[in-house]
Amino acid sequence: MSEVQYYKGVHKVKVVTKSEGYWIVEALEEFDDDVDDEKVTVKVGERRIVPADAVHEHKYLPPPVEEHAYELQMEKKLKRRVDKEQQGDEE
Repeated sequence: MSEVQYYKGVHKVKVVTKSEGYWIVEALEEFDDDVDDEKVTVKVGERRIVPADAVHEHKYLPPPVEEHAYELQMEKKLKRRVDKEQQGDEE
């Protein structure tokens, strides 16, 4: 196999084997990964079993994290309240 791809679109890995749901990859650079909400340092040459959808052919930056819906809703309410107060002060 030995295809060079990017784990999570950022970290360079070499694909060792492919199966239906998971691939075995070998790290070509050191990086930090989250496993069961714990940070794990992956060293060069270390092999890992990863989901196939986490490995990409091209390097890319993931899309920015969207704000929580509740925070956006509260921000809109605050803007409306400020607008109403400003209109009330003008009268």
